[in-house]
Amino acid sequence: MAGHSKWANIQHRKGRQDKLRSKLFSKFSKEITVAAKMGDPDPEKNPRLRLAVKEAKSQSMPKDNIDRAIKKAIGGEGDDYEEIRYEGYGPNGVAIIVETMTDNRNRTASTVRSTFSKNGGNLGETGSVGFMFDRKGQITYPASAGDADTVMEAAIEAGAEDCESSEEGHIIICEDSDLNDVSNALEAALGESDSAKLIWQPNISTEMDLEGMTKLMKLIDALEDDDDIQRVTANFEASDEVMEQL
Repeated sequence: MAGHSKWANIQHRKGRQDKLRSKLFSKFSKEITVAAKMGDPDPEKNPRLRLAVKEAKSQSMPKDNIDRAIKKAIGGEGDDYEEIRYEGYGPNGVAIIVETMTDNRNRTASTVRSTFSKNGGNLGETGSVGFMFDRKGQITYPASAGDADTVMEAAIEAGAEDCESSEEGHIIICEDSDLNDVSNALEAALGESDSAKLIWQPNISTEMDLEGMTKLMKLIDALEDDDDIQRVTANFEASDEVMEQL
């Protein structure tokens, strides 16, 4: 859990950087359009779309951008994307899951493979590292939502599995299939969350030193820089000292 929390914090810091903002918004737009195409264009009637919109809002994506992405789906615009998951190993044997959304499977496979090989990793077969992760729902709240006991009680009442509280906020974990219901129950008890999304939670972690983390972040940055790649998750564990030096 700690390793994943630190990874979430890295993602958060990276997402706040202006140079990455437009690329991040582009990925959110793609997810929103696909979710709206697959179901009802009304977020209240489409759990996947509702969660996609919430995640976009958590990274300060403008409402106009969100509405534009939904209208694309209603108008039948935009490419038809295929969702493909790739699995591989990074520096020090860290397990990595890469989630993509692409209109050209061959292009994406080639890019992912070459990015791994150029940055000290290697792409594996589907399932080669998936067993090191569990598919879960993750809901986050700011520290101001309540003290640890209050949030834990609300999480248990909502049907969540776990709750981790710190000075930075609260991270609530639930079964992936329960994410929408748990999120709704928590909002009734605690107010609107910062984010609610599906994640790959590591069940086995690899301890990383500063050199290993530097190499790993270089690989992850290169992967995230590709427009076809939506999310990258790694099962690393690193000390606070290493994280502070990054």
